Amino acid sequence: MRTPALRLGATIATGLVVAAGVLATAPATAAPVDAPAVAANGVVINEIESNADDTDWVELKNTATVAADVSGWSMLDDSDKHTRYVLPAGSVIAPGGYFVIDQLTSTAPGFDFGLGNPDQVRVFDATGALVLAHAYETHAAVTYGRCPDGLGALVDTTASTKGRANDCSSPVRINEVESQGGTPGDWVELTNTGTTTVDLAGYVFQDAEDDHAYTIPAGTTVAPGGFTVLDEADFGFGLGKADSARISTPAGVLADSTSWTEHAAVTIGRNPDGTGEFAPTSAATKGAVNAFAGVVTAEPWPGGPDETVLDAEGTFSGDLSGLDWQSSSTAVGGGVIWGVQNGDGLLYRMVSDGKGGWTPSNATGTTLHYADGSGTPDAEGVTVTTDDPGAVYVSTERDNDRSSTSRPAVLRFATTDSSERTLNATDEWNLAGDFPGLGANAGLEGVTWVPDSWLTAQGFTDGSTGAAYAPARYPGHGEGLFFVGVEGTASVYAYALMADGSAERVAEIATPFSVVAEVQFDATLDALWVACDDACAGRTALFDVQDGVFTAASVYEAPSGAARDLANEGFVVSDVCTDGSRATYYADDNDTDGFSLRTGTFPCTEETEPGDGGTTPTPAPAPGDGTPTPTPTADPGTGGASPTVPGAPAESSLTAANRGGISAPATARVGETITVTMGREHAGERVAVYLYSSPVLLGTPVVAADGTVGVTIPAGTTIGAHRIAVVGADGALIGWAPITITTASGQQLAFTGAELASGTAAALLLLAAGGGLLVARRRRRTATATAE
Repeated sequence: MRTPALRLGATIATGLVVAAGVLATAPATAAPVDAPAVAANGVVINEIESNADDTDWVELKNTATVAADVSGWSMLDDSDKHTRYVLPAGSVIAPGGYFVIDQLTSTAPGFDFGLGNPDQVRVFDATGALVLAHAYETHAAVTYGRCPDGLGALVDTTASTKGRANDCSSPVRINEVESQGGTPGDWVELTNTGTTTVDLAGYVFQDAEDDHAYTIPAGTTVAPGGFTVLDEADFGFGLGKADSARISTPAGVLADSTSWTEHAAVTIGRNPDGTGEFAPTSAATKGAVNAFAGVVTAEPWPGGPDETVLDAEGTFSGDLSGLDWQSSSTAVGGGVIWGVQNGDGLLYRMVSDGKGGWTPSNATGTTLHYADGSGTPDAEGVTVTTDDPGAVYVSTERDNDRSSTSRPAVLRFATTDSSERTLNATDEWNLAGDFPGLGANAGLEGVTWVPDSWLTAQGFTDGSTGAAYAPARYPGHGEGLFFVGVEGTASVYAYALMADGSAERVAEIATPFSVVAEVQFDATLDALWVACDDACAGRTALFDVQDGVFTAASVYEAPSGAARDLANEGFVVSDVCTDGSRATYYADDNDTDGFSLRTGTFPCTEETEPGDGGTTPTPAPAPGDGTPTPTPTADPGTGGASPTVPGAPAESSLTAANRGGISAPATARVGETITVTMGREHAGERVAVYLYSSPVLLGTPVVAADGTVGVTIPAGTTIGAHRIAVVGADGALIGWAPITITTASGQQLAFTGAELASGTAAALLLLAAGGGLLVARRRRRTATATAE
């Protein structure tokens, strides 16, 4: 989760930046304050990312004609309890250049708090005087950036442009084109990638010929994420076999265009909608989400349209995160809900009052600590198991008392009803070694437990061996696997948590989301739920086992009547079917309007009994059960068997003609994990990623559902210009892109749009390495019990 330690409501007027400003010397305060839009040396807050990126960050821009030295400047959010992040010596912004103040990761320095919703960014000069400030009420859908770049008001941008000029272009995009045989003729579908409705009056649509121009009439709009179709009967000309489609603003600025050399078999459309590259579609979806073969597209939520508040106002103080449902034949409503609160490390057990409300049976929550009684676990997810009914398991990102150190772990707490005031963990499984470079605020978000009997019945494949999953291969792990969702990788991982405190990764599951906020096993549906929060507008996905692998079967939009900006970090579905519906439950980390717990519905049939999916008898053991677990030889972190690595192409074969096909960050640091995109058409394929000039294999990852892979820039990489190349399993080059390695791990330089002044240097900042206490105890198993 994104740390919301003290998210105080705030407003501040933001106007046009004047040519020069007056230095403000107001003392630091957690309340919104006025500050000049531009500092005396010409520096402005140019862009703010507070949600949906790998890290939170603040971009400064130098609007002056001389270099600006910001060494010793510092930055805070709205809380004076946080430690100011001080910019290192040598922090100089060239005229017209940019400097990114980034969030702390395990490989790079930065501020060790998150930017909340609402929050404030405050920048102080080397004397401690406040020189820049901006407050906002809600997360930007993309980022807040000055439009025009460096000069205008901070508004929601069209695209994130970290360290570059802001994207202030029209958010109108051509999304799908029918050039032959449409109904009733040719047509073009427009979409809006922005956050507010766009008035299309005066926009001009053209094909490849300038004299074929159609001015869109007044009264035509396109909603955010919506679709507006222009028909041939409206624009008055046909689209040819080799033609173009162009859309321009009323001012004559080209907003978007695409060209083709032959008619599509069906249509061409962007994948994903609005932002992706054009590709042949599998069906014409005029005025709706594009459809592509082999790609699961989001569909409307099949349950009720609303998320209804369940808790009384003020029941929780904010930060309610993971949820889990525990069946009970004696509890009102058929079960209880376990929940955890991340900021202060609390465990809740919630019960129904039978009148539509839910409240904790332990009103103030149970305070959680590590095994030695110390620390505040950043509790993000919670689950109960049938093989250990006297315990609750909690997934964490870090110890909040040492918030800058990553500590992704699963903790066991011995309790049946959470009636204790405090609980110390009996066991800890620290997974930090499996996630090198993982940010302290990007760890384990969700956790769920899946029985071995169900996994073997489904034919689940062990990713570390490539063979059928054999529980006996992991002695002492209990009777099931723990599936954890990791925010920083947007993936889910299956682990056998061993009796000696060690953990063995069994599988990795890529998701279609930018963030994994929750993961839940649903025995009724024989499926795994994966939920995203407001970073994905509240979408959820169902995964079932196909050919031994968890595969996305359905992706759902949030309920149509629900707010898309709720920070729903917790999600669970009841196993009780009543009147054709099962109750869904959502935990809003932001405690919006004073409420944290909401409910909705998901359809079911009365014939489906709770737990049907998890009671299949265990099949006979597979040959080889009981043998020692082999050491996986796959790439670090993949959990898969060692792949056959295609050879690196000759550097001379990377030419201007085949440049592209993939995209990668323009810059990266040694030790940094970057995202390389090659398109959803490669989802599920294993690829080899090389760094040139001398080819260095960065890994052989499997492409995620969103068409991306993550690789890490290795130690020893030379600072300067390089190239990233991606090769398919067949040895064919998918594409290449340039990348510049700017600084080594532990250093930070300004992102600039111009050369830095000579003599600029970055100071080395040492990161504190936090050692996690690994408690080696056996998982307890007691007699079967039910919650009351």
